[in-house]
Amino acid sequence: MLVDSHCHLDFPDFAEDIPGVVARAAAAGVTRLVTISTRVAKADTYRAISEANPAVWYTIGTHPHGAAEEPDVAPETIAALAEAPRCVGIGEAGLDYHYEDAAPEAVQERVLRAHIEAARLAGLPLVIHSRDADSHMEAVLTDEMARAPFRAVLHCFSSGARLAQVGVELGLSVSFSGIVTFRRSDALRDIARSVPRDRILVETDAPFLAPEPHRGRRCEPAYTADTARVLAKTLDLPFEDFCALTTANFYRLFAKAAALDGVAA
Repeated sequence: MLVDSHCHLDFPDFAEDIPGVVARAAAAGVTRLVTISTRVAKADTYRAISEANPAVWYTIGTHPHGAAEEPDVAPETIAALAEAPRCVGIGEAGLDYHYEDAAPEAVQERVLRAHIEAARLAGLPLVIHSRDADSHMEAVLTDEMARAPFRAVLHCFSSGARLAQVGVELGLSVSFSGIVTFRRSDALRDIARSVPRDRILVETDAPFLAPEPHRGRRCEPAYTADTARVLAKTLDLPFEDFCALTTANFYRLFAKAAALDGVAA
C-alpha cells in the first residue's frame, strides 16, 4: 500500500477522468490519495471530489500563487472549513519567489502565518510549499514553532539541505516527488538519505513532475510507485518495506485520515 500524499485532482488535466485516475492508482498499489487545495474559495470542489471517491482525502488552504487573491482569510475560517469529515489537512500554503509576478513577499508571509494558526486551531497538519525562499521559510517556521507547536510537512521537497535539516529539527516531515528520480537529482537523493526515516513521505504533485520513466507526460497518482521505487533504492530498503514505512508515516502525520480509516497512527 502506498499513499500519494499530494496531488491536484481538481485541475483541468483530470476533469474528465478522475475515476480512471483513482482506479489506475489503485492498480499500482496507491490506495489513498490526498487532493490538495490551492484556494479556500474552492472548498466545495475538493469536498465533492473526496465524497465521490472514497480513496481520496482533501485539504483546505491557499497556495502562495493565490495569496494575492485570498490575502485575508482568517485562520478561524480555514479551521472551520477543515471540520468537514473528509478534510485531513491545512494548505497548501507557503512561500514561492520563483516568478517575477508572484504575490508580494509580505502578503505570502501573512497568508502562511494565518495557515499555521489554522493548523493549530484545527489540530491538523499543514502542507507547506517552499520554492526559492529557503531563508525566509526557515525564519518563519522557526519563529512560529517558538510561538506554539504545529504539525507540518515540507511537500515536494526541492530546497537546500539546510531547510530540510531545520524542518526536521522543528519536527516537520519531508515529502519527495518525482523530482527525486531525475538523473541530475543526486543532491536531492542525498537529502532524502539525511531525513529520519520516520519523517519521509512520498507524493506526485500530479499533474506535475512525472517521475522517470514517465517524465514529460501528465503525472498521475499511480506514478507514486515509481518515485517510491527510487526512494527505496536510495535508502537501501526493500520496496515493500519502504511502502509500509511511508504509509505509516502518512497516517502518523495525518491522524484524522488514520482515524477515519481505522488505522492506529
